[in-house]
Amino acid sequence: MLDILFRDEHLIAINKPHGLLVHRSSIAADVEEFALQLLRDQTGQWVNPVHRLDRKTGGVLLFAFNKQIEAAMQKQFAENLVKKKYLAIVRGYTPDQEDIDYPLRKENGTLQEAFTSYRTLKQAELDIPLGNHPSSRYSLVEATPSTGRMHQLRKHFSHIFHPIIGDRTHGCNKQNRLFKEKWQMDTMLLHASSVTFNHPITNEILVIEAPLQEEFLRVMELMEW
Repeated sequence: MLDILFRDEHLIAINKPHGLLVHRSSIAADVEEFALQLLRDQTGQWVNPVHRLDRKTGGVLLFAFNKQIEAAMQKQFAENLVKKKYLAIVRGYTPDQEDIDYPLRKENGTLQEAFTSYRTLKQAELDIPLGNHPSSRYSLVEATPSTGRMHQLRKHFSHIFHPIIGDRTHGCNKQNRLFKEKWQMDTMLLHASSVTFNHPITNEILVIEAPLQEEFLRVMELMEW
């Protein structure tokens, strides 16, 4: 059963598990479970996602119960009217806070502006040598992207040399291997912790929050956070 965070007659939000695809995809033809189909089965109603989360990202995922609400919410996301917050565990000690203003290239080669603000919540140093370093350092950050580009946070943290742990595409292979071999952990440590938006019917300001999931919490304990 999916963890339902919010539900009314128009919208429903779940805490998407890490590793669960939002919907069917030709790039994962062998996968049989998807958030969309699971939620339709669980509610017995037609639902459609109004935004996307990467397969390996967990957290708040919002669905609409009809096409009108779907279109209204997609418009809010497209116009960057939805405030999104994420938690991530990254390599190294990040600054207390920082703005990342770094354009990202679409698949067709077009550059798009992309902007992310983040602040550092916690830091940890583990007595584990890696490469040329006598120990391993990590930071827990809260990131707030004000644009919604594909893989934006993953690319932005890679750009500033603090890649997200468990990110196979844009991350650090040495760190990913360490976490898999030492702690049997290959989850990408990126969690969509909250979304804030105006309800498309009532205009009420909604804040939907998702608690951290088991693998993320396990690494938090490992870091003694």
